[in-house]
This record gives sequence, C-alpha cells and structure tokens, in this order.
Amino acid sequence: MEHLAHLDIDWRDADLDDTAGLTRAFADCATVFHCAAAVTVVRDVSPAMHAANVTGTANVIEACVRAHVPRLVHTSSVVAIALTDNGIPSDETATWNFDRFGLEDAYSITKRDAEDLVRKNLSRLDAVIVNPAYMIGPLDARPSSGRLIIEVIRRRVPGTTPGINNFADVRDVARGMIAAWQRGRRGERYILAGHEMSYGEFFHLVARVARVKPPRFAVPWPIAYAVGKVGDLMERMHREPLANSVQMRFAFTDKFRFASDKAAKELGYTISPLEPAIRDAIRWFEENGKLTPIL
Repeated sequence: MEHLAHLDIDWRDADLDDTAGLTRAFADCATVFHCAAAVTVVRDVSPAMHAANVTGTANVIEACVRAHVPRLVHTSSVVAIALTDNGIPSDETATWNFDRFGLEDAYSITKRDAEDLVRKNLSRLDAVIVNPAYMIGPLDARPSSGRLIIEVIRRRVPGTTPGINNFADVRDVARGMIAAWQRGRRGERYILAGHEMSYGEFFHLVARVARVKPPRFAVPWPIAYAVGKVGDLMERMHREPLANSVQMRFAFTDKFRFASDKAAKELGYTISPLEPAIRDAIRWFEENGKLTPIL
C-alpha cells in the first residue's frame, strides 16, 4: 500500500480469511468496495485461488451483513459474463460460456463463482456488481495489467496476435464504481468497458505513446500453440507459466467483446481516450522504479 500512503485514508487492516476482523474494519462504513482478488493465468483452480476469490468474497459478504453496511459494491470482471458467439458485444444478460470455447481458467471460474455468491445473498444485503474490462492507468503497483505496457516498451513482446480485448482507463472504471454505489440498482451488474481493439492495435498505440518501435512480427498459430503447450507442461510441474494454452487461445480469439450501454444509461459511465491512460501509466512506472525512463 506504499503507493497510496500519500492519500488521506483511514486505513483499517483485516485479512480476507478473518470475518471478525473484516466486520470490525467495516464498522460505520457507508459502503464497501470489494476489490481484492488473486490473479493468475493457470487453468485449474487451486485451494489458494478459491480461498482468495470465493471464500474471501463469502467472508466479505458475511462481514457486511454483521456490520450493517448499507451497500456492497462487488468488483467482478468481464470474464464472469460471457464471450460473444455472434460478433455482437456481450451485455450483462449474457450467461457465462468460457468453457464452451476452451477459455475457462482459474481466474474466470472463481470470479464467476464469487459473483454467484453475491447474488445468492441479496436477501441479506444491498449489493451491486461491476464488471471492469482490461484496466490501464497509473498506480499499478505490482504491476498487474500494466505489465503488458512495460513488456512492449522493453521490446519483450515477440509479435502481434489478431485477438480482441477491451481496454479501459482505470480512472473511468473507478468513477463507474462510485456511480454504482450511488446510483446502481440493487442486485444489478454493470459492465465498465472501454476501447475494443486487437492486441496488435494496442501494442502499436503503446509504442507510439512511448516513442519506441512496435512489435512487427505476426505470431503464427502453430508457434502460439506450441508455446501454450509448454506452459501447460509447466503447470503440471506446479510452476506458473508466463502463458499457457488458454492464454494463447485468448490471444487469437475475436469473441472477447463487451458493451457498457447499461452503465452509460444508468450510471452516467463515460469512456475516455486511451492514450492519456497509457501515458500516465508509463510516467507512474518510471517515477516508481518499474521502468527505465522512456519519455
């Protein structure tokens, strides 16, 4: 939390596996934004992954009930919704179908299961669900999604793939979450998406903002397939790979499309240009020792 130390925040520490501690932390809160989650690329749900994303959510729900929290805003993900099967971006009514396309992994499965827990407890608490897309911007401390930006700048991305993703300014998502707290309807979920583009388009945009050369090699599917299989083998050896067969299929799929029309209508959600988010992310990475200065 060092990157947030300069903010005027009343910090209350509690572990996700400590319902009593969470209850004390939530006392007198106007709302709880549940953002904590374990992220991985592995395919199979491990006990630790289930404990963090599913059991942890159950504990947050129970603590909200005990502390009489007026509203829970549960941060899910678009991976808990559905892939399009007709080219039309999926909306909040779509039913999870990642397994139909061989794109289910531990993260999507546990985020779906956590959402289900929230809905099952709506008789006990007021809750709203938000489903962000791939977030880009400053204050990415690990870094998490911003690692893709760093890898492009460091010329470690070997080539482009034709797959589609949806990239959003993290600050748009944060404003959407606050709007969900203030104006969202109980039990509803809201997609907080951004700009739909191929990975090649995103890599070229990052390269242009950072003033570096973009990856130009188009990765053939047979090579991607082989890389994915190596990653699968590493998983069986209990080592987390950089990529596996699911990640490679993601890199080539055109089904990862999502619409934020409902959030725009009900929450006033807006989508900002992506260039400032990339530029501010790069600047923050440089200033915090995550990236050798580029700009």
